[in-house]
Amino acid sequence: MRRTTEQHHPIDRLYRSLEPEDTSTAVSVIVKLRGETCDIDCPHCYEKRKEVPGGARIGADQIGQLARLFRHRPLAVELHGGEPLTAGREAIAEVLRELAAQPQVVRVSMQTNGVQLDGQWLDLFDELYPQLQIGVSLDGDAQGNVWRIGYDGEPVYPRVAAALELLAERGRKVGVITTVTPAVLGRAEQVLDHLARFASVNAVSFVPAFDSAIRRSTTVRARRIPASRLLQQAALAGEGGPAWAIHPDEYTEFVLAATAHWISAGHFTRIKLEPAVSTIRRLRGLGSGFCHFSDLKCDHVFTLYPDNRFGSCDELPWPQARLGQLDEITGQDEVARLQQGNLLLNQGKSLMAKCTSCDYRSTCGGGCIATRWRQDPAVDGDAYCDYRMRMVDGIAALLAQPAHPEGAWCQTLRWRPRTPNSMRDVNVFTARWDNPATVRAEVRLYASEHGNINTVGLPGVHEADDLDPAHPKWREAIEPRVWPLVDILTTGWGLITYDSCQGHQYDGLDLVPAELRIGLLPRDRAEYARTAAALCRAADAVASELPAGIEVRVARSELNCETSGTTVAVLDLSLHPDHRQNWDAYFADLEAAARALATVLAAEHPAGTACPCPLPAPAAAEQTVAG
Repeated sequence: MRRTTEQHHPIDRLYRSLEPEDTSTAVSVIVKLRGETCDIDCPHCYEKRKEVPGGARIGADQIGQLARLFRHRPLAVELHGGEPLTAGREAIAEVLRELAAQPQVVRVSMQTNGVQLDGQWLDLFDELYPQLQIGVSLDGDAQGNVWRIGYDGEPVYPRVAAALELLAERGRKVGVITTVTPAVLGRAEQVLDHLARFASVNAVSFVPAFDSAIRRSTTVRARRIPASRLLQQAALAGEGGPAWAIHPDEYTEFVLAATAHWISAGHFTRIKLEPAVSTIRRLRGLGSGFCHFSDLKCDHVFTLYPDNRFGSCDELPWPQARLGQLDEITGQDEVARLQQGNLLLNQGKSLMAKCTSCDYRSTCGGGCIATRWRQDPAVDGDAYCDYRMRMVDGIAALLAQPAHPEGAWCQTLRWRPRTPNSMRDVNVFTARWDNPATVRAEVRLYASEHGNINTVGLPGVHEADDLDPAHPKWREAIEPRVWPLVDILTTGWGLITYDSCQGHQYDGLDLVPAELRIGLLPRDRAEYARTAAALCRAADAVASELPAGIEVRVARSELNCETSGTTVAVLDLSLHPDHRQNWDAYFADLEAAARALATVLAAEHPAGTACPCPLPAPAAAEQTVAG
């Protein structure tokens, strides 16, 4: 095996500051064509909670100012609201013409509630900007859309569904943003199936209603309070925040259930699902264009309002996120200076300080600053980080054992990759392990108090294929403290081990102490699922038998095959010092902990895929808007 100690990423690898001289990195600008003006009145709308004057329109000249401000840099523009279509056809036509004339604009999208979308609008888009990407806000099925209502308090779902059907008739593909509220909890499969029935939908993004900190309703400037605001007031009358709000744990369960169904039902062949796809890409070591998983966060996302207010992401609190007036900002150097002096952005970046030392930094990407702001820390503590980690763990399980989705609910097995972690040829190694008749190569074993190394016998070269039980030096190669565990897992459980270590304190060396660990290489996904469940059961059973300060960790990871360039899902079992334990005390109690674990493993066996972790709660009863 070959591995090195992974270095912590600095903060700018998680949150990149705007560099004015950079001409390759795109920025996103959310263009609020009508500010908060909208033709419907959803109680959970964050834009209307800003309570700013609406009614004005963004014009083509302001689009030109944007292009000049970010000249020589790729620019992605999202036409947003409120509801952008309330700007009217003439105004939107002028904006689209100006966007089409700007060569640096690499993408234009529009987020609409779909209520006004008709053939005339689509004709206009086809004529002036045929590559316009359309996103529609729809909270799943009819039941899920109880909070998406007009000023009369009536649901707008039928009109939005009709718009999706029209889009399909016109050959248009759209993405749907679904806000996860209590109205869809426990029904992820039905909601995803419903959205998948629309032939126009090729992407679904589930976003959480983490609004527990909201305590007052939106101000009404009219003399007569509309029915929608009365419903909002009623939703805020109870304890614990608004009736449409959910907890991060509930969102995690919904996303994992949706992802499991997305895989098993085959929806992945046609529909991009977020946040599942971005999580999968990060698990695979790939980048993501989704700012929640990218380092291009609030310093690369901007918002423009009709009155020329210009600032960071529209989901951040305003006016704190405001940087200035568009027509008064001279260039990107000034934008960067304004960002550096903005208290909210600096506080947001500081929220990510702990991310630099987190085991999940390479997969989570730090998440969303605005969503973190909406969490009530007095109530939720680290609930946001907990949800991100649980989501990564669950999706990693679904990738490793897609036919056994129950692994996604296991809270014992965590995603803790070793980097790097590689083997010369995984297929050759597993085939040799299962065939005692295969000729085994001779190796020289170098044993010391700091570990055993297999060598090929050449001076200065410490590299040889991993050994297997049929090799003459197998027993000699396994360190004594870890041997009973390896023997049970290989002989008793019939598993393949790809690595083992009895733990080393490395006295007198400038090395971090190593814990006792065993790496397991399942032959296939079914064996992986059985082994994962058995290890969870064992960890649960032995917890009360271990010396204080030592815990069993079972980790999901990946092994890289150097020959094929592929990765294989593996499991790592270790005895780990918890936060109360120092290394001296850990090694003093390690023998006893290893014996206790061996006893439990000997009584367990990888049969079935059930583990002690609780399954998701059943679906809640149907909810009305009044809560």
